[in-house]
Amino acid sequence: MNPTVRSRRPASPPLGFAPRYPHVREDHLDADARREAASKGLMRRDIGRKGYPPGGLNIASAEWKVMFIIVIIAVLVRMFRLPQPNSVVFDEVHFGKFASRYIKAQYFVDVHPPLAKLLITLAGFIFGYDGNFDFKDIAKPYENVPYVAMRALPALMGVATIPLAYLTLRALECRATTAVFASLFLTFENGLVTQSRHILLDSPLVFFTALTVFVWTGFCNEDKHEPFTESWWTWLILSGLSLGAVVSCKWVGLFTIATVGVGTLKQLWLLLGDLRVPPRLWMKHFLARALCLIVLPILFYMSMFGIHFLILSNSGDGDGFMSSEFQHTLSGRGMADTYADVAIGSTVTLRHVNTQGGYLHSHPHNYPGGSNQQQVTLYPHRDSNNDWRIINATSDVDPEGDIEYDQPLEYVTSGMRLKLRHISTQKYLHSHEIRPPVSDVDFQNEVSAYGMPHFVGDANDDWVVEIEKGEKRDKESGKRLRTLRTHFRLRHALTGCYLFSHKVKLPEWGYEQQEVTCNKNAVRDNSLWYIETNWHPDLPPDAPKVNYRLPGFLGKFLELQQVMWTTNAGLTDRHTYDSRPSSWPRLRRGINFWVKDHRQIYLIGNPTVWWLSTFAVLAYAAVRGFLVLRAKRGYRDFENTKVVKYDTLCGFLFVGWLLHYFPFFLMGRQLFLHHYFPALYFAVLLCAGVFDLVTANLRPRIRLQIAAVLIIVAVWNFSYLSPIAYGNPWTKSKCNSARWLKTWDFNWWVACRLVF
Repeated sequence: MNPTVRSRRPASPPLGFAPRYPHVREDHLDADARREAASKGLMRRDIGRKGYPPGGLNIASAEWKVMFIIVIIAVLVRMFRLPQPNSVVFDEVHFGKFASRYIKAQYFVDVHPPLAKLLITLAGFIFGYDGNFDFKDIAKPYENVPYVAMRALPALMGVATIPLAYLTLRALECRATTAVFASLFLTFENGLVTQSRHILLDSPLVFFTALTVFVWTGFCNEDKHEPFTESWWTWLILSGLSLGAVVSCKWVGLFTIATVGVGTLKQLWLLLGDLRVPPRLWMKHFLARALCLIVLPILFYMSMFGIHFLILSNSGDGDGFMSSEFQHTLSGRGMADTYADVAIGSTVTLRHVNTQGGYLHSHPHNYPGGSNQQQVTLYPHRDSNNDWRIINATSDVDPEGDIEYDQPLEYVTSGMRLKLRHISTQKYLHSHEIRPPVSDVDFQNEVSAYGMPHFVGDANDDWVVEIEKGEKRDKESGKRLRTLRTHFRLRHALTGCYLFSHKVKLPEWGYEQQEVTCNKNAVRDNSLWYIETNWHPDLPPDAPKVNYRLPGFLGKFLELQQVMWTTNAGLTDRHTYDSRPSSWPRLRRGINFWVKDHRQIYLIGNPTVWWLSTFAVLAYAAVRGFLVLRAKRGYRDFENTKVVKYDTLCGFLFVGWLLHYFPFFLMGRQLFLHHYFPALYFAVLLCAGVFDLVTANLRPRIRLQIAAVLIIVAVWNFSYLSPIAYGNPWTKSKCNSARWLKTWDFNWWVACRLVF
């Protein structure tokens, strides 16, 4: 028996959530199925491509004029007083500094992917920025920085988000009034306006989120009409590129990928259950989506890091986050081949394995407390103060620290008792039962450099080598110390503690270098060391030498992803203006961006936009739940064309909101109100969808009047709070009355002092 064409529900915009294939191509059916499909009017030949708008966009010329006017308004709103303030605002401290690093090609590490930062840097570079401003402090005046151009890029991307919202809603078959309503809500949303006017990443993120939603909607409309056409492939490829762009701005873009992924899985699932679609055709659909929505975004994402590595070719302040192998790919960090064999009398530099903090280091400055002996630290840069000489502690030591080099070479093996003499100060690496200056706990001992010329040291200078592991390709490295190949621990001979370092830094008197202690309860990874450079006069020039194995692009890429993940997860310190996700939809508090000269920029949303969109989200969830209960009682609401249409539309936007909001509850890191902005975009579109449904049976004039009232209220709210969006002077009375919620903790007593 040949498969028959089953009855279908009324057609609606698919978006990955609607019934699939209300029409099928004739060549996908056998003869019997073609006859039955033809009798039911299902053949695509009855529709044809003629007159079908690409992506389902059927917009009249008058609408383009309306859209143009809205864009002009958006430009005026976001560009107004863009040069003010003429000083650093909020996280411009970070992202402006990263632009400086790009221009100077100095390596840095950030928790966000590079695309948005590269775009901001490009704007600064085009307008002549030389990278010499340090962006050190909030409210620091700009000097010789094209900061207006750098702010203009996110501002223009904020403007571009507005027409994308309009086109998306029209592609979702919402009315033009609804699209105008949502566009103006986004235009006058105080939070989005404030965020888009500065050198920050969230405006590009929201733009690419909006772009992804638009092109994905266009693809779904094409897929509903006819798959595998040139237009279908164009929309699908654009969807993949947009996904790559959004995740290349911030990892929040992964939530956008999840949104499209849910829609894709739904499409494939419905296709799988459609008996008119043969397995080969289903596999073709699967492979096309896998190629464009998985492979293409990954390649785009990796290409951004390729550009990132290409630009950041020099050593910089981000070196310490990376492995030694990675660091040696940077200009200025490469080193000559060094001897592999480590012997008594070798001059070596020791590096810490785990924290990548740098070299075991000492300098002629003493601890201000404790023993008051010479400091020992971890220092991230090459320096002559990193050089130590290995001495056998069980043999006679020359008071001058010299070694009898005419003695046979004695390689350093596990269990050997050694002293380490600091070359430049002639003091020994030393520990004793004195608490360290920072980690003042019972199981931590101070490590210092102790001694003087003509002094042979004492038993507190003795350390026992414990080889932890060697390299598999070098069997000798597991038996004796080999440069770069052997990881080992140094156990203090008298107290049993281990030479140890962690990410704790010394105060200013220690030049903020990393603390070194002797730890009786040492975490193994933090007590591992290796030798980076090694020289011995008795080793012949042709003796075996080693060097770092430099990673290629893939190795560097994977290592940086791990560093970004670890660094991001480590941002757990509290901030004065951080907030938790439960407070965001209610707009409980904002963020202080800038205060100077009795003026303030404070990030807070437009209450009308924020609370109406939150109400729309809750309303959809409640109504959807009610309809599900009705379906259980036998009601057939989901066979109603109107219900299916709006459930599909609002369901897609609700899933987008949920996937961009709920994951933040799982994060323990520092969070701020601006993390809600991508979810807010979906919430505003969902609010528009609910408006379209509620006003569906009203006359166009009444619908327009309702939209106009809501827009006027939103514009009034925007205007009322605009002084803290633009940093304008404010009257004291208006400033006081603007604090509708006690949790809106802007410094009104500071901002209100200028005008009474």
